[in-house]
Amino acid sequence: MTPSSAVADTDAAELERVLTAAYGSTARLAASPPTERAGWLTAVADTLDAASNRLLPLAAQESHLTEARLASELARTTFQLRLFGDTLREGSFLQATIDHPDPAWPMGPRPDLRRTLRPIGPVAVYAASNFPFAFSVAGGDTAAAIAAGAPVVVKGSPGHPGLSQLTAELVGRSLSNAGAPDGAFALVLGFEIGRTLVQDPRIAAASFTGSLAGGRALYDLAVSRDHPIPFYGELGSVNPAFVTPAAASARAEEVGAGFLASVSLGVGQFCTKPGFLFVPESSTIPTIVKRLSADYPPAPMLNDHISQGYVERLVRLTGHPAVRRITGDIADGSQQALTMLQTSTAELLADPHELMVECFGPTAIIVTYANEDELLAAAEAFDGQLTASIQGEQEDTVGRSLVELLTPVVGRLLWNGWPTGVSVTYAMQHGGPYPATTAAGFTSVGTTSIERFLRPVSYQGVPNSLLPPEVRDGNPWQIPQRVDGVLRLPS
Repeated sequence: MTPSSAVADTDAAELERVLTAAYGSTARLAASPPTERAGWLTAVADTLDAASNRLLPLAAQESHLTEARLASELARTTFQLRLFGDTLREGSFLQATIDHPDPAWPMGPRPDLRRTLRPIGPVAVYAASNFPFAFSVAGGDTAAAIAAGAPVVVKGSPGHPGLSQLTAELVGRSLSNAGAPDGAFALVLGFEIGRTLVQDPRIAAASFTGSLAGGRALYDLAVSRDHPIPFYGELGSVNPAFVTPAAASARAEEVGAGFLASVSLGVGQFCTKPGFLFVPESSTIPTIVKRLSADYPPAPMLNDHISQGYVERLVRLTGHPAVRRITGDIADGSQQALTMLQTSTAELLADPHELMVECFGPTAIIVTYANEDELLAAAEAFDGQLTASIQGEQEDTVGRSLVELLTPVVGRLLWNGWPTGVSVTYAMQHGGPYPATTAAGFTSVGTTSIERFLRPVSYQGVPNSLLPPEVRDGNPWQIPQRVDGVLRLPS
């Protein structure tokens, strides 16, 4: 194992070497066929799977998460790498579009136009602390950037520096052995390094998963550069869940149990944790939650810094006159109990700036409402969120209104589900309007996350031999192409 104390911050000379190498690899990566990059990603996945006996104990040591949880997360990470490889081999992510010259085009003669998506350039990836594999050194952002053909410089999380270094060694060696160019991937560490990285002119885009304060600070730096760059920040979310009167009457026990399981997952340290549950005043759900909470013993949080931040926020919440504690307590140190709080919709809406704020840890607020008008008023009060959930019944008259109110402010809307399961798949949207993220039009999970690190380019009148292969006549890469408005699949 690599002890955390032995991992030093990256110095200025090493950062300069890393950035020079990344920038120098840009053209080679951009020119690499998607099938070649698919092989790189598959090789990385195979290497990480083979090294699980080294990775998992170190991850558990540094993160306080169980090896069982971490094994599942590592499997998700390597699945993600292989899924992106499949996406590259299929090829439609490039959106290759060909319009041949058409002198009779209704808007006037049409020139020869070829549109495709090209790699954006070197990407700074800011690793998260709460997912040591899936949102860290070899996580989704790294996989998406390499899939796009963009070099990656990962700024490692201070929460698991030894694991970050070991993972980076494995990823770097695997990429090199698979034929990726020097500079395609590197890891850097250190707080100030993060600020320096996002401002370096060789960095063309950045992705971040973490706190609102930290993400917003980096976002401001990214957009204040002489040449601003895209900054894809996931900044936090309270993920409200709304229980209709019919659902509360029909499934109170099920709803209470599902809510607690979701809140407690990962000791409440998921960005998709449901932080609010709205229930009718007459519902038995608060009583059920109090009873079932006894099944969840205190557990360690990721590190003392996160635990301290959680305690500070929880103290403010429990000290608010509108908030009552149902169960749980505030402890010193990293071990924290599942703590359920309660308020009313009227009280919540009277002080939203203080109460409707993320509490990153094993805490949530149950909010009672007097009638459906109050329920809808609560739904209308939320700003941008990663998710919102509705527990409803088919006969609900309020369900449609909730869907209509919540859709504009979320990236993912759930019906009779809980948000802490974020599936890595084709249709996943893990994003949302600000302040959930800084770029609501993109996702950080799923195959379309590759699009963050690509940009569209049209070629007009360029000879076939000089075009990128994906938009040449003859389709040399054998990928889907839209030709003169008609989608053509490779034979």
